[in-house]
Amino acid sequence: MRPLTLIIATPLHIAVQDDAVASLRAEDASGGFGILPGHADFLTVMDAGVLRWRGAGGSWRFAALRGAVLTVTDGQRVDIACREAILGEDLAGLQARVAATRAEQADAGRRARAQDAHLHARAIRRLMRQLAGGGDTLGLLNEAEP
Repeated sequence: MRPLTLIIATPLHIAVQDDAVASLRAEDASGGFGILPGHADFLTVMDAGVLRWRGAGGSWRFAALRGAVLTVTDGQRVDIACREAILGEDLAGLQARVAATRAEQADAGRRARAQDAHLHARAIRRLMRQLAGGGDTLGLLNEAEP
């Protein structure tokens, strides 16, 4: 039987395109499942988890997925559309990359919130100066009378 074709796509790029997949394992809300060539058409939603697949050479590859939709078509094609995919050759290395990515995203979120708070405070201070000086904060006094 012909091997599976696996495509993992994020909104920004194709993370994986492998035409020689012997089998794959994943997990959705109902539990773990496996897919072999010839599998019936299938559709499932995966919140977050690890997908693993075995290539023609027999070695396992891994992908940590977030917010994925997995479809099997014609028993030979597996398409996964996801928000984010982090790839790895071994599970321990993948876990380390996922942890590093989460820490980086959390840090970026903290920086963005701090910048938002700074801009908000700056806008409030400017508005308070305008009000204290009797300024026209709405720009109504500059309009020409009809």
